[in-house]
Amino acid sequence: MVDLSGPELLPDEEEMLRHPLVGGVLLFSRNYESPEQVRELTSRIHELREPQLLVAVDHEGGRVQRFREGFTRLPAAGRIGEAYDSAPERAANAAELCGWLMASELRAVGIDLSFAPVLDLYRGVSRVIDDRAFHRNPEAVARLARAYMKGMQQAGMAAVGKHFPGHGSVEADSHSSLPIDSRSFADIQAEDLLAFERMIHYGLPAIMPAHVVYPAVDERPAGFSLRWLQNVLREQLGFRGATFSDDLSMAGASFAGDFADRAHAALTAGCDMVLLCNDRQGVQEVLRRLGSYRDPVAQARLVRMHGRAGMAWDELLGTEQWRRAVNLAESLEREPELALGDDYLS
Repeated sequence: MVDLSGPELLPDEEEMLRHPLVGGVLLFSRNYESPEQVRELTSRIHELREPQLLVAVDHEGGRVQRFREGFTRLPAAGRIGEAYDSAPERAANAAELCGWLMASELRAVGIDLSFAPVLDLYRGVSRVIDDRAFHRNPEAVARLARAYMKGMQQAGMAAVGKHFPGHGSVEADSHSSLPIDSRSFADIQAEDLLAFERMIHYGLPAIMPAHVVYPAVDERPAGFSLRWLQNVLREQLGFRGATFSDDLSMAGASFAGDFADRAHAALTAGCDMVLLCNDRQGVQEVLRRLGSYRDPVAQARLVRMHGRAGMAWDELLGTEQWRRAVNLAESLEREPELALGDDYLS
């Protein structure tokens, strides 16, 4: 999965996207100007190949929302979690409606998937996670994330849980360094893994592993670890969905060598698709050196990640459900606990 330089698809980018090893495109804020423009961009991307390329975006809400002007401003997951302790049922309903809102707006402009929800626990430690996490309690995270996933499914989008097996207990940011979580496997299993285990049982379609080292389990970061991706995720937890690496251009992936070495290591460990963005030379290096790499099992898993039919943009904005969801999102951002007392969830 690769990135693009701007809001329009350039000729050399079209050539890159036709390469048989490219399976998807990750969009950023630089690729967005308006709902109409991004709808045209995704249409052009989808027209290039059959089966179509996946088009993805990081669009969780709060700090992580790539498309702003013209889209609803989504609350951070932590805003929903703030109301959970006093009103768990209504908080779960709010999570479902927010998941539907996020996914329905993206599907209306041709986006296949958003890398959400975050399943990390809020520990008050990780600056990069912080309020991206629903809650400190793994059972609460699982309940809210399940509801959020249900809303996404209703809008025609598959969910991607991240960052396996949990990024919330390390202070370092894997974008700029390699975090190390020294806890024992038993502690991770009893806490962070619980939310992932629950979500796998609920039918989670995809997972993104963390660029974090857990030395008590493996010296390699989770996204490059056979122990984590095969022994724990596939065999112990019974996960049958797709796995997406986190971005290989992040500092947390640098231990594996150059970009081609990183891609090979992640694929060998068990990732079905690797993300490489913000380094075009690195992309070309990977495409050149991976040669005729092919994994039919991974391809079968990834086919299930394509978005299902959604409403057109104007049709969506005319629905009562969209209006209620927008009002809820705005209220959650201002006063989380009071928002659940209003009629947005009726």
